[in-house]
Amino acid sequence: MRLVSVDVAERSVTALVRFDPAEPLRTDPALASRALSLLPGLARHYCDNTEGSVFSAEARDTEIAHLLEHVACELMALAGSPRTLRGETAWDFARDGRGVFRVTLQFDDDLVALGALKSAAGIVGALASGEEPPDVTTTVDRLREARRR
Repeated sequence: MRLVSVDVAERSVTALVRFDPAEPLRTDPALASRALSLLPGLARHYCDNTEGSVFSAEARDTEIAHLLEHVACELMALAGSPRTLRGETAWDFARDGRGVFRVTLQFDDDLVALGALKSAAGIVGALASGEEPPDVTTTVDRLREARRR
């Protein structure tokens, strides 16, 4: 998974996220469990979807880019952003090609949002490959510092 580009608008950022053909595009219960253990606040996230699912239920079988969205939102919240900020994951494989997603995050601080996106990509990538993820406390401290600048 790579963040190919990031566009910054007045109150949101949109990342173009590309998965290599050999990479999985969807989560599974084990990945969801690892993510929820690392970031317990994800259990409080809701999704605007047709099933009305809370994210902890949806995380068991959703797009990995969608997990990226929620991890980034959680990192932003832990760094002091309002939990009311929303995200969205979209894709158009006919237009962009298979494995390309657009993850949009509302923000109150552009540097925190950009840092959260990059950090979330590292965390989700590590979780998906079974590696040790970066330390969340250190990550959040770095994002809080970016907010103070």
